[in-house]
Amino acid sequence: MTSLIRALSGASFIAFAATATPSLADDSGPIIVTAQQVEEAEAATARTPGGADTVAATEYEDKVAVSLRDALAFSPGVYTQPRFGQEVRLSIRGSGISRGFHMRGLTLLQDGTPINLADNNGDFQELDPQVFQHIEVLRGANALRFGSSTLGGGINAVTPTGRTEPGFELRVDGGSFDTIRTRAAIGYADDRADVWAAITTDRSDGDRMHASRDSLRFNTNIGLRLTDMIETRFYATLSQIDQDLPGALTRSDALTDPEKSNAINIVQDQERDIDSIRLQNRTTVDLGSGTLEAGLFYNGKNLFHPIFQVIDQNSEDYGAYARLNLAGEIGGVPVEGLIGSTARFGHVDARQFVNVGGNRDAPTQTARQEAQTIDSYGELRVMPLAGLSLIAGGVWTHGERTIDNRTSAALSGSASFDEFSPKFGLLYEPAKDIQLYANYSRSHELPGYGELAQTQVGGLTGFVDLDPHRAWTIELGTRGQHGLAAWDVTLYRSDIRGEMLQYSVVPGVIPAATFNADRTRHQGIEAGLELRLAPFATLRQVYQLNDFAFRNDAVYGDNRLPVIPKHLYRADLRLGTERFAVTPNVEWVPTGGWADYVNATRAPGYTLFGLGAEANVTDGLTLFFDARNLTGEKAIGDISAVVRATAASAIYYPVERRALYGGVRARF
Repeated sequence: MTSLIRALSGASFIAFAATATPSLADDSGPIIVTAQQVEEAEAATARTPGGADTVAATEYEDKVAVSLRDALAFSPGVYTQPRFGQEVRLSIRGSGISRGFHMRGLTLLQDGTPINLADNNGDFQELDPQVFQHIEVLRGANALRFGSSTLGGGINAVTPTGRTEPGFELRVDGGSFDTIRTRAAIGYADDRADVWAAITTDRSDGDRMHASRDSLRFNTNIGLRLTDMIETRFYATLSQIDQDLPGALTRSDALTDPEKSNAINIVQDQERDIDSIRLQNRTTVDLGSGTLEAGLFYNGKNLFHPIFQVIDQNSEDYGAYARLNLAGEIGGVPVEGLIGSTARFGHVDARQFVNVGGNRDAPTQTARQEAQTIDSYGELRVMPLAGLSLIAGGVWTHGERTIDNRTSAALSGSASFDEFSPKFGLLYEPAKDIQLYANYSRSHELPGYGELAQTQVGGLTGFVDLDPHRAWTIELGTRGQHGLAAWDVTLYRSDIRGEMLQYSVVPGVIPAATFNADRTRHQGIEAGLELRLAPFATLRQVYQLNDFAFRNDAVYGDNRLPVIPKHLYRADLRLGTERFAVTPNVEWVPTGGWADYVNATRAPGYTLFGLGAEANVTDGLTLFFDARNLTGEKAIGDISAVVRATAASAIYYPVERRALYGGVRARF
């Protein structure tokens, strides 16, 4: 895969350089600047009757953005905590709360195309923050316009085009733990076509033993204007991602010796290596009174994953989508409609072997896993009065899961699901730049391969016929700006039946088991506040209240759900001008999350201090500095939940150790 990426990327850059003559500055074609594209995304966000925001790449371009945690740290309601390297816990409104690896309960997209596998699970490591123009975060049912039905909603990462970012850009950053990262990008456009491409690398020893990482990625898209009304765009993403896994530690080790690795991770040389290729096409037709968008996509992936056993998988996923947006009037009342469908199909050839020093030994399992997920959705918006929008919609999901385990018949089985979730919303603008909103919606989440065929208590295996996770959510909020303040505040409550909860049976030895809880409740506050204190001082803040608990459970009563702490606060204060600025920042968790379902052990709170700085030396040349955990705080950042934690439970991931990074960006 490495040679393929290098060959394709090299050929692309040679071809682009050959055409990138001074005609880059030619204004014969309607060049769209990045700022305008981001403003259009923000305008779409402002039409959403619920929690949503747009994060421009300029908000994190002067950081060492290794993962989505660095990119979305100030997106209200998005919980991102690093485990190690590019591995983070990514959760919105408690989605996937007890999934101690990968992610669940979110729809991830790149350029409007889903990257989740057909069974809805996915690897967020394939979203590289270095290459995005902006990221759209649509919390809960507000992601309906992409067909998402999940509790957490959707995250759509958008790459630049040759029109939004023409020219050349080079970037190099690095620092602590022998970290070195590079980015080279090029864009070109004329009146009928445009092309953009980027190569990124990321290599580091990591801040813990056995935590080194090495990745090489290539992203490109080519747009063709077939007519003044029709544009088609082709995308390609190739990734090689190698990550050693240091594993979780005991509470004592995490708080006193956080650079350690779990001993078994070293003995078994545990790692996660991904080689993948994603190809997609999107065609957009301007209908005058609306747009028609349709696309095809293909994802091919090889996963080599030595953990308790060596997991060796080859997967292919493919599908298509179509979205139709129309606007008009009925009886003089403005009306807008959206209808769409996304169909995903996939299979996994899954093999497992005894792990001997990270190498395959005797085979233990061979299985063929197949899935399909079809989301069909629609939304109607009526504006009976100026400034008032009434919205109704829904998403229907059909899903099928089949596992043919050639080694163990007990792990074979199939399941089929059909779920419908409606949504009702209201958006009101009492004054310019001020919005009030409310919605009431249902969400659903289907189990994937890992939930259906699992290792249970005592090491027994079997196909488990789990129910979907279903929830009703009410949401109230406001966003806007006035004077020196800009805000985004949402209150929500989700009453859930059948939440899929997962706990480690024997951490590091036997995989986790999943069960449907009876009733749980997720409620909280998602708040962002930005204050322009002076022409040279801007204070940015986000706060989360995460109140997640069982409700009269037969075993756990009204215990709080583990992992995510109840309160999280982040702030940074930018002091300076466009030429030079420094930005001290803080992350405060007053009390850590519970480690277990019986609420016997919880992590301590912590406070992390950091400092950023950037200097625009000349037009197009920027130096930046990114310092983290300046006081060397030793704390717990993430947890893999268990039923009852003990002193020997290796379930804790320490926060990132003190690190100093710096870099340079050049655009010409």
